[in-house]
Amino acid sequence: MSKNTQHNVHGVMAEFKGPREIMQAAEHFRDAGYKDFEVYTPFPVHGMDRAMGLKPSKLAWFVLCGGATGLAFGLTLQTWVATSAYKLTISGKPFFSYQAFVPVCFELMVLFSAFTAVFGMLIMNGLPRWYHSVFKHSTFHKASSHGFFLCIEARDKKFDQQASIDLLQGLGATNIEVVED
Repeated sequence: MSKNTQHNVHGVMAEFKGPREIMQAAEHFRDAGYKDFEVYTPFPVHGMDRAMGLKPSKLAWFVLCGGATGLAFGLTLQTWVATSAYKLTISGKPFFSYQAFVPVCFELMVLFSAFTAVFGMLIMNGLPRWYHSVFKHSTFHKASSHGFFLCIEARDKKFDQQASIDLLQGLGATNIEVVED
């Protein structure tokens, strides 16, 4: 259970000088056993996923399943139409002429994959989100241009407000603030 007694605290957030410093801070928190912390940077920092100890995304598996569903749907629909619903003999071809089904199956596979990727990404990222507690940090507006921020969230099992502040100060962080929900 969290040692924090305040229920309206989102976490402790601090600013770092650059990508190297925030990478070292993320590695330090990962090694210390923290799981619920976020890093906000103005551009992607190579290796940050590993530094934070994040697992690979499951989105690729969802997209694969969406594509397989589209392929199966296209093949099933066309098979049913050609062999049951509208049996038409055209130029002596068999009713199940799978070669003619390839373009439609391919397009449905791509369509279902694309929709799964877009909606899966939105759901997994919790979007759209019009508000987040980190917006209350006094200098967070710099995160989109030149600021590097790390937020230790209060929901983490190891979270202790004063210990987190001390740890961030020891790592060279500036603008350390307690962010409330």
